Amino acid sequence: MTDNTQQQTAPTTELPTQYAPAEVEGPLYERWVERGYFEADAKSEKPAYTIVIPPPNVTGSLHLGHAFEHTLIDALTRRKRMQGFETLWQPGMDHAGIATQNVVERELAKEGKSRHDLGREAFVERVWEWKAESGGQIAGQMQRLGEGLAWSRDRFTMDEGLSRAVQTVFKKMFDDGLIYRAERIINWCPRCLTAISDIEVDYQDDDGELVSMKYGEGDDTIVVATTRAETMLGDTAVAVHPEDERYAHLIGKQIKLPLTDRTIPVVADTHVDPEFGTGAVKVTPAHDPNDFAIGQRHNLESIEVLDERGIITVHGPFQGLDRFEARSAIVAALRADGRIVAEKRPYVHSVGHCSRCKTTLEPRLSLQWWVKVETLAKAAGDAVRDGRVDIHPADMSQRYFDWVDNLNDWCISRQLWWGHRIPVWHGPNGELVCVGPDEEPPTGEGWTQDTDVLDTWFSSGLWPFSTLGWPEQTPDLEKFYPNSVLVTGYDLMFFWVARMMMFGLYAMDGQPPFHTIAFHGMVRDEFGKKMSKSFGNTVNPLDWMDKYGSDALRFTLAKGANPGVDVPIGEDWVQASRNFANKIWNATRFAMMNGATVEGPLPDASEMSATDRWILSRLNKVVAQTDAYYDDYQFAKLADALYHFAWDEVFDWYVELSKTTFFAGGEQAKVSARVLGEVLDVTLRLLHPIVPFVTDTLWTTLTGQESVVIADWPKVSGFRDDAAEREIELVQQVVTEVRRFRSDQGLQPGQKVPARLELAGTALAPHEAAIRQLLRLQPEGDGFTASATLPVVGATATAYGATVVTGGTAASVSLDLSGTIDVAAERKRLAKDLAAAEKEKARAEGKLGNEAFLAKAPDNVVDKIKGRLAKADEDIARIQAQLDKLPQQ
Repeated sequence: MTDNTQQQTAPTTELPTQYAPAEVEGPLYERWVERGYFEADAKSEKPAYTIVIPPPNVTGSLHLGHAFEHTLIDALTRRKRMQGFETLWQPGMDHAGIATQNVVERELAKEGKSRHDLGREAFVERVWEWKAESGGQIAGQMQRLGEGLAWSRDRFTMDEGLSRAVQTVFKKMFDDGLIYRAERIINWCPRCLTAISDIEVDYQDDDGELVSMKYGEGDDTIVVATTRAETMLGDTAVAVHPEDERYAHLIGKQIKLPLTDRTIPVVADTHVDPEFGTGAVKVTPAHDPNDFAIGQRHNLESIEVLDERGIITVHGPFQGLDRFEARSAIVAALRADGRIVAEKRPYVHSVGHCSRCKTTLEPRLSLQWWVKVETLAKAAGDAVRDGRVDIHPADMSQRYFDWVDNLNDWCISRQLWWGHRIPVWHGPNGELVCVGPDEEPPTGEGWTQDTDVLDTWFSSGLWPFSTLGWPEQTPDLEKFYPNSVLVTGYDLMFFWVARMMMFGLYAMDGQPPFHTIAFHGMVRDEFGKKMSKSFGNTVNPLDWMDKYGSDALRFTLAKGANPGVDVPIGEDWVQASRNFANKIWNATRFAMMNGATVEGPLPDASEMSATDRWILSRLNKVVAQTDAYYDDYQFAKLADALYHFAWDEVFDWYVELSKTTFFAGGEQAKVSARVLGEVLDVTLRLLHPIVPFVTDTLWTTLTGQESVVIADWPKVSGFRDDAAEREIELVQQVVTEVRRFRSDQGLQPGQKVPARLELAGTALAPHEAAIRQLLRLQPEGDGFTASATLPVVGATATAYGATVVTGGTAASVSLDLSGTIDVAAERKRLAKDLAAAEKEKARAEGKLGNEAFLAKAPDNVVDKIKGRLAKADEDIARIQAQLDKLPQQ
C-alpha cells in the first residue's frame, strides 16, 4: 500500500495520450529538489544509508561511464530512501590538478602568456576564476539524468573544509613517520612537467628500435642493447650475472664508455638474466628504476642527462637536443665509431605514456615526497580478509589483494601550481617543518614553503570522511560514517579504492570507510569495443537523453550492469528502453481509463478471479526477487526481472486477460480494477529507482499522493496462490501454442478463425472467453469443419499441444482453416523450406564427416558447423510437423 502520510489529492485518470520526456523531466526534477527529497538529516532517528559520489573532475562533462555509475548509485539510494533510511548521497567534485591546470594554461596560451608570466599566486587565482565561470558543468548534466544527490552538501576537494582535512592528515602522517622525502626514480611527464604515479601510466606498444652496441676495447669488449640510446650518456656501469662465465674475467674491471671520456665498471648483480640478449645490461641509475636499484646495491653514481623537458644536458655535441633527436644522433655517432653491432627497426615494445596528455614518459631521478605504505596497505588488506569490508563480486577480492599486498611507496608530490600545496617549510640550513591547520609557519629569513602540490588522489582518498566534516567530530560524521557502500568501476580499484581504505583506516582509528565495495564494469560500444575518440565510437549521453528520455538511458544502463563485467551499449537498446517507458505509460493510461484504483482495501481472495489471484501471487514473488537482486547488486537481473514482469505479465497477460471482465462490468470488474490498481502501484514503486521520471508521473496520477520518491518501498505481502499460478500458466501455454500454430500456417495476428474449444471439465473452462479474445477465435458456426485439432492433454507436449495439466480430462482447440489459407500453396511452400533444411543438413554432415577438414579446421569453426547441423535438424522436425498438421486434400 502507499504511504498515507504524504500530501494527497484526488486520483485522476487524466494522462496525455503520449509520454513526452522532454516536457516532464526538467520540471519534475526541480520539484524533487525544491521539496528537499534528497537532503539528509544527521539528527534523524532513522538508520543511515550513505554513498559518496566518485567525484567527477571539475573539468569534466557527463559521459556514459558517469551515467552508468550514477544510475546504479541513484537506484540504490532511491530504494533505501523508500525503505525508510536516512539516505545521503554525497555530491562533490575533484579539483583534478593536472587536467585543470592544463585547461587554464591553454587559455593563457591563446593570450600569448604562460603561468610564469602571471606568477604562482595570480595563476591560482585565475584557476579559481575559471572554476567559478566554467567549471562544474557536469552538475547540471547529472541533474538531467535525475540523480538524487543532497545538493546542499556539495563539496569540492579544495574547499576550505577539505583543505583543512588534507593538511591535518598530512601533518599526522608526517609526524608518524609515514610521509618522507627521498630521491627516487619516478615517472616524469616532459609535457605536464610533473611526476606521475605508477597507476596513472598508460602502457601501449610503440614502434621503437633496439640497438646493440660495443662498450670497452679489445678483449675487454662487451655488447649491450637498448631502446633508449640517448641514456647511454648517463651510464655508470655494465651489469652481468655473477655466475655467467662469459664475463667472469671482466667483473670489477673498468671499460671504456663510447662517445665520452669516461670509464665505467663491470659489476655482478643477480638481477641480470644471463639468458636474455647478451646477458649484459647497461646501467643508468638516474633514468631507469631497475638500474637505480642496481646502483643502490653497488654504490654507483647517478648522472642525470635529461632535464625536465627531455632535453640533453650533458656537455658535448648532443647538448640541447630533444631526447628523440638525441637518440638518432647518438646511434649515428656510434655507427660512425664502429660501435654498432645490430639494429632492429621497428622494435615493438611496451612504453609508458602520460594518461593525461599521452606524452611518452621519462623515468627520472627526482627528489619527491612519498607515503610509506607498508602498514597502511596491510591494514587495507586485513579489513577485507577479516570481513569488515565485503567486495562484490567476490572474485574481485583477489585482484584487490594482489594490489595492496604488493604496493610500493606512493609518490604524492606533483610539480604543479594548482592543488593542495605541501604544508612543509624549508629552513635556511636544510630544516623541515610540517605545519598543521592551526599552526603558524616558521618566519624569518630563508624559510620558504615547499613548491610542490599533493597528488589529486591524496585529497580524494579522504573523501568518505572529509566530506562529513572531519577532522571535526561533527554530527554528520557520527551519523553517516562509515559509508554503507562504495559503487565504483574496477578501474579505480588502485587509483582510489585502495587509497580510501588506507586513509580511512588510518585517520578513523581502524574504522573502514565503507562496509561494502560494489565494483561494476566499463561501458563499451555495442560490439564490446572500448569507447574512444580515436575509434570514433564515443557517445554523448545527453544526445540520447534528448532523443529518448533519461529513463530510457538509465534503464538501458541498468539492464547491462552485471557485477564487475563490462557493459556493451548501442542506440538500438536505448530505443528499446524508450519503448518500455512508452509501454508503461500506455498500459497505465488504459488501466486507469478502465477504473484501476488504489482506493479502499484489497478485496478478499475469495472474491477475486483466478487471474486476479495469479497476478498478486506473481507480484509477491517479484517483490522478493527484486529485493534479493538489490541486496546482491545484481542490477542487470533485477532490471530484466522487472521488465518481463511489467511488460509480459502485467501489461500483456493480466491486462489482456482482464479485458473481458472490464468490458462485462459488474462487481467482478470492480474487484479486478482494485487488483489492477494495486499491481500498478507496487510495480511503479519497484521500477521507480531505475526509471524515476515516468514512474513518479504515473504513480502520483494513480494514487493522488505527493511523490513516489517518498513512498514506501513495497514489502513482501505473503500473498501466494500456487493453484491460480498453475491455472493461468495453462491459459498462457494454450494461447502461446495456438498462436505459434497460426503463425506457422501464415495467418495474420488479427485474422479471425472459426474454432471449437473443448474445455469443459478442465481448469481452462472459465477462461474460454479470454482465450477466444486473445486468439481472435470466432464461434464455430454452421458448416464448421475442423482443419486441425490441437490437443491439450496430460503433461506431455505434442507438436502443437500445450504442456499442461488438465486434471486428466482431455481438452482441445479445433480450427477451421478453410477460406483462411491455400492449403496447396502452403504445402508447396513448406516442401520448399524442408528441401532447403535437408540440403543444409547434408552439407554440414559432409564437412563433419571429412577427416581432412576436421584435422585442419579450428575448434570454433567446427563448433559453428555442429550448430548449423543441430539447427537444420530442428528445422526439419518443425517443418515436417507443420506439414503433418495440414488438412489432407
